[in-house]
Amino acid sequence: MHLLVFDSGIGGLGVVGEIRALRPDARITYFMDNGFFPYGAKPDEVLLPHLVKLIGQAIAAHRPDVVVVACNTASTIALSALRAAYDLPIVGCVPPIKPAAAASRTGHIGVLATAATVRRPYLNELIARFAPGCTVYSLGTPTLAALAEEKFRGAAVDVTAAIAPLFAQPGAAAIDAVALGCTHYTFLRDEFAALYPNIAWCDPALPVARRAVEVGAGFPESDGPGTACFTAPPADEAVVTARLRAMGFVNIKVREALLL
Repeated sequence: MHLLVFDSGIGGLGVVGEIRALRPDARITYFMDNGFFPYGAKPDEVLLPHLVKLIGQAIAAHRPDVVVVACNTASTIALSALRAAYDLPIVGCVPPIKPAAAASRTGHIGVLATAATVRRPYLNELIARFAPGCTVYSLGTPTLAALAEEKFRGAAVDVTAAIAPLFAQPGAAAIDAVALGCTHYTFLRDEFAALYPNIAWCDPALPVARRAVEVGAGFPESDGPGTACFTAPPADEAVVTARLRAMGFVNIKVREALLL
């Protein structure tokens, strides 16, 4: 099977790692819209048409069997429109509210996400469906995705100030499980756990990977090397491309000629 995994930056690479563990034979094209990063602070009326057009062009260019929108912000904004527009399976990514609620013993859970994800009604629908008996504390933070990008490029990062407001809310000292509502945050789990070792940090990467593999199971094996594409030259290009090659991406397209 050939999977097109899409994200605004490096966040979806956590999903890629889990897919490779489940299906080492899968062909993966990773499409990174770093030219439009970050998504979290952009208004829906800007993001929605951009995502529908860009992902459609990526589908036409790479011809995958399955698209994995490995980005919570993009999924909560555009998943329905993408499924209506394109006739192939599209797997989305949502904040892992259900696992966080299941992991909590206190009934107090946190949600860390981008501002765009926190303000979407979809988050409240997930909470009502999967955590009806929980008290939920949400934080839309503008900085964690950028910190994850910095860490991927080899920098040491400090997440203390970015997540402190979550626990400063009245009653939030009782939080014992946090849903990570952005795939970028996969790369910061060690930093989160070092600060709050008694909290269950619920990551969406593995559930999304499992769903992608399940949806793609009916497609034949797809020959061809892994490809990683950017919509703009990345910062620290040599470091990033070396990391991608270490993850099995043979072809690196530093500036994908789609919307550009």
